[in-house]
Amino acid sequence: MREHQPLREILERPRPFVAPDLRPTGLRLHPEQLGDGVYALLANQPPKDNNGVVFGRDAALVVDTGVTPTVGERIRHEASELTAAPIRYVANTTYHGDHTFGNTAFGSEVTILSSNTNRMCMDDLEREKRARSESMFGESSLDEVTTWRRPDIVFDRFLSVDLGNKTVWLWHFGPGNGAGDVLVHVPDEGVVWTGNFLVPAGMVPMVLIGDPWSYSESVRAASEQLDIDRIVPGHGFIAPARPAVEWMLDYLERLGSTVLRDFRAGKDVDRIMNEFTLPAEHGENEMVRALNDSFHRLNILTTYRRLGDSAERG
Repeated sequence: MREHQPLREILERPRPFVAPDLRPTGLRLHPEQLGDGVYALLANQPPKDNNGVVFGRDAALVVDTGVTPTVGERIRHEASELTAAPIRYVANTTYHGDHTFGNTAFGSEVTILSSNTNRMCMDDLEREKRARSESMFGESSLDEVTTWRRPDIVFDRFLSVDLGNKTVWLWHFGPGNGAGDVLVHVPDEGVVWTGNFLVPAGMVPMVLIGDPWSYSESVRAASEQLDIDRIVPGHGFIAPARPAVEWMLDYLERLGSTVLRDFRAGKDVDRIMNEFTLPAEHGENEMVRALNDSFHRLNILTTYRRLGDSAERG
């Protein structure tokens, strides 16, 4: 097991900033079948969290567990309604609390799986609650989160899970939205749950560790390794994989090259934000445009801060 300290999410946010609404209030999860024994559990109010369940003859695996134990219970119930196979596994695509605070709703008979890096990041519950509190818009939902169940089994690159006539592959390709992003791939169906790592084309990702260069390398590695048709993102709608990859790589390349050029030119971060903007027509509706603009400004800030940290270290 590696002993390095993973990159941490930068908690600073540009102002004004529109946080994604992740409150459990009003959340319903609609099952959508993607293949034999493969279901997305889609939030009725994007950008609230999506989940999923994959099951075979012997066992079922749930993808992410929601922002509170109560949401985790709901996910467990929805999965049990779709299959008689016992839930034996949960896969956490990230360490973020909106994907993992519901882990405690699953008993000891359920094994939590994730990357080694995600597990290492799950070491400060109060810090993580503070990081997600902005997306609660004053609701007290996170008060019920008093413990944080960490993964039981971790991996560095790849883990295969046999559910009985159905196999699920878990992959970690390197830094992305966070340091430990995990993809949950069902190879028979060409479907992958991407968590926060890969979003539909036209949606701006959140580069929370400020490293668009490594993020690009991770996305390329994933696209070269995996044969996938559709992605189920952690937030938003099911989308075709190729346009998502192409969009992501183009955006990350522009982000990294522009901020690096302007940082070297001595521009301050506010000036870069004012000059490096998204096209006016960007985003399919008002909510997406508002989130895209906020995430883009955040990505400029986190990338700039990372470059500053690197410069200070020489």
